Amino acid sequence: MEAPEEPASRPDRTDQSDQSDLSHQRGQRGQRDRNQRDPSPGRDRPDGTSRSDRPDRPDRSGPSGPSDMGLPPRVAADLDGTVRAYWRARERQHLRDVYAGVRIKKFPEDLRMMEHLMWLSRSQAVVELGTHFGGSALWFRDRLRTLAAYGRVPPGVRVVTVDLRQDKARAALSAADPSYEDGITLVEGDVADPDTALRVRAALPAGARTMVVEDTLHTYGTTAAALRNFAPLVPVGGFFVVEDGIVDVPELRPPGMPGGVLPAVRDWLAGPDGADFRQRRDLERYGLTCHIGGWLERVRQGTAA
Repeated sequence: MEAPEEPASRPDRTDQSDQSDLSHQRGQRGQRDRNQRDPSPGRDRPDGTSRSDRPDRPDRSGPSGPSDMGLPPRVAADLDGTVRAYWRARERQHLRDVYAGVRIKKFPEDLRMMEHLMWLSRSQAVVELGTHFGGSALWFRDRLRTLAAYGRVPPGVRVVTVDLRQDKARAALSAADPSYEDGITLVEGDVADPDTALRVRAALPAGARTMVVEDTLHTYGTTAAALRNFAPLVPVGGFFVVEDGIVDVPELRPPGMPGGVLPAVRDWLAGPDGADFRQRRDLERYGLTCHIGGWLERVRQGTAA
């Protein structure tokens, strides 16, 4: 998130003396668990989403359509006074967080979900729009290397990260890992310029399945341009993550952020370019996320991709 810099369940009780009651209760709990894991067709889930909105059941569809097996259950919290105060404290904290000694500025909960999605979609490459100091580029590279070590993706992994200038990132990355260029490509360019997308595509490994993460100015114009120019890099079953939809939520908006992310996502999904994607609100699973409404999955191959 590009925000202004700051200064440097309780177990059930059972009657142990009555084994028949205990077996009955266990059976009831088991049936409830099965119902929660696999509700009958058409039944809405407790969070208000339908089965079609939240495909928790594994589809084992392979690289062209990721299974959701392995994702944790979803948790949520209402934005009452206590939760809102905690959320704002965490938002301030994440601006000062680091990875490998380099500023990263991302919630651990969001990073964890991205790691899930890289695994499920078999991403061999990540395109990051908005580099800042480069901490997240290092994190993405290291997660991709881990996927390769497990045989989930081919070994030639690559992060291509874009910003208008890369001086800060180049210095920070060189200090953290002098060989960072083995897995990270820095591109200087404007995400609104189609030529930038062409240069990014040329830097990707041939045939690599790619996840795109948009973390630029969080305005309507930059978000719409990033979706238009870089969504074609995402394969079927892959993900485009639009960061920081919180700029359009009054209770969560950081100071100085103009907003426009969620309207841009909404308009793009409603148009022909976004027709091959679906919005995955069910992936907001950890209770805290900066990327409200921004988890987008490609569900079919369109003419533009």
